Amino acid sequence: MENIKEHLNWRYGVKRYDSTKKVQQQDMDKLQDAIRLAPSSYGLQPYKVLFIEDPDVRAKLSVASFHQPQVTEASCLIVFAIETTIDETFIDNYFSKMCSTRGIKLEGILEKHRNSVVNAISRKQNDEKLSWATHQAYLALGFLLMAAAEMKIDANAMEGFMPYQYDEILGLKQKGLHAVVIAAVGYRHPEDFYQHMIKVRKPNNELFIKI
Repeated sequence: MENIKEHLNWRYGVKRYDSTKKVQQQDMDKLQDAIRLAPSSYGLQPYKVLFIEDPDVRAKLSVASFHQPQVTEASCLIVFAIETTIDETFIDNYFSKMCSTRGIKLEGILEKHRNSVVNAISRKQNDEKLSWATHQAYLALGFLLMAAAEMKIDANAMEGFMPYQYDEILGLKQKGLHAVVIAAVGYRHPEDFYQHMIKVRKPNNELFIKI
């Protein structure tokens, strides 16, 4: 637990990245694993994750991000984009993957579970589905931030961007996707003074309620 606390105290919301330092591919693979293995409701993972390294694309995204320097200075920009069509076909694709992975058939208890998931999702209005999917993407984002901190790689979540402009630049609408949150990944610039600031968080007695 002390190591976890140390990692979390080490990380902060980086404002300036050292553009000369790149995250090695083997480390990016580990970060992808953290995202891929993150939990999600029903295990459906109703999102896709884009790793943007192309400088020309990132220059365009910078404009849609109010010119925040992290977008272009970080080693990689990660975009979490939710599925905009979450229907029975989407759910069936997941259960087909489950059956093939585990070598089982969709019958008995599993078939009942599949039907309950379809019923639960189909009862949601479309805006509820999108909100639910966004929550799942944030779970994956949290696992990315924790894994990066453990690896001493800087990563910060960013909501200050124009999602629909991201959709247009990245062609997400045609893919049935919508950008909901982004993360910059890389190494802090030595002159980023935010790294020297004391972390401000609520104390336990203000944050936690025991019943």
